[in-house]
Amino acid sequence: MGEAVIMTEDYGTLANFVYEDLPPPCDKRDIQMLGKRYLPVLYAIVFIVGLVGNFLVAFTIVKGGCQKSITDIYLLNLAISDLLFVASLPFWAFYLIHGWTLGDVFCKIISSLYSVGFWGGIFFITIISIDRYLAIVHATYFIKARSVNRGYLTSFVVWVLAIFFSAPHFVFIQASEESCASQYPEHLMEIWPVFTYLETNIIGFLLPVCIMGFCYLRIIRTLFSCKNHRKKRAVKLILMVVLVFFLFWTPYHVSLFLHTLRFYDFFEDCSSLRLLDYTMQVTESLAFSHCCLNPIIYTFAGEKFRKFLLHMVLTCLSFVGLCGKYRGKAPTPLPETALSTNQTQNTSEQDGSVLL
Repeated sequence: MGEAVIMTEDYGTLANFVYEDLPPPCDKRDIQMLGKRYLPVLYAIVFIVGLVGNFLVAFTIVKGGCQKSITDIYLLNLAISDLLFVASLPFWAFYLIHGWTLGDVFCKIISSLYSVGFWGGIFFITIISIDRYLAIVHATYFIKARSVNRGYLTSFVVWVLAIFFSAPHFVFIQASEESCASQYPEHLMEIWPVFTYLETNIIGFLLPVCIMGFCYLRIIRTLFSCKNHRKKRAVKLILMVVLVFFLFWTPYHVSLFLHTLRFYDFFEDCSSLRLLDYTMQVTESLAFSHCCLNPIIYTFAGEKFRKFLLHMVLTCLSFVGLCGKYRGKAPTPLPETALSTNQTQNTSEQDGSVLL
C-alpha cells in the first residue's frame, strides 16, 4: 500500500494520505479508440461531400454569367465559410490517428480555418434569414437597401466578426507532445473554457435560432396573407431550413452545455463522464455534417441553380461526346431570367425556392 505525504492548509502539519482513499481514475481509452476508428471515416465523408457541394455553389455563383444579387453574395460567402470548415477536417482525421506532427504554426492555421469557418457559417445562415425577411415581409421599404454593395459591406462585417470570435482560439491553441489543443494560463484555466462554451452556446446557437425563428415565422405569416399558389412549397422549404438546423445543431450545443457543468462538479462519477464523452463525439459529428446540407438547402433548392447546374452537366457531357443529341454542339444558353435574382419580386409572384 503506497503512501504520500501532503501539507494540509488548515493546520500546516504533515498528514498521511493513502492512495486507496482516492477514487479510481476514469478509464476512457475505449472511447478514444472508438473515436479513432469512426471519426476519421466520417470526417472524410463530410470533407468530400462538403467540398464538392460547396465548390459547385461557389462556381455556379461566380460563373453564372449575370449580375449578382445580394442573395448570391451571401450564398457565396456561406459556401466559402463551409469550405474553410471542411478544409480542416482531413488534418483532424490525421491527428486522431497519428497525433499532431505538423508543428505549432500549422496547429494554429488549421484551428483558425475550423474556427473562422464555424463562426462564418453560423453568421451567414443568420444573415440569409434576415435578408429573406426583409425581401418578403418588408419588400417595399427595403428594395433599395438590398443592393449588391450593401451585400458586400455586410459580408465584410460578418467576416470581421467571425475572425474576432476566433481570435482567442488562435491565441491559446498550441502544439505540444503530439497534441494540438488549447493551453490556458493558470489564472484562466477554469474561467476561459466556461466562457468559451457559453459563448458558443449563446452567440453560436441560441441567438441565431431566435433570429431565424422570428424571421421565418413572419415570412410564413406574410405568405399566408397573400394569394400565392406556390406558398405551400415555400412554407415546406422554410420549415426544412429551421428543422434541419435545429436537429443538427441542438444535440451538440446541449452536449457542450453539459460539458460546461463539469467545471462546477455536476458530473463526478466515471459513468457520467464517459457518457458525456460519448455524446460529444456523436453530436459533434452530426453538427459537422450540416455543412454538407447547406448547398442543398440554401442553393440548389433554387430554380436558377438547378438550371445552371444542368447547363454545366450538359456542357461537360457534350464536350466529352457522351451526350447523344448534344454531341458536337453547345447546349442552348439559358435565358438570363433563369440565372438572375437581382430584382426582388412581388411576394405573390415569388417561387418558393427564391425564399431561401
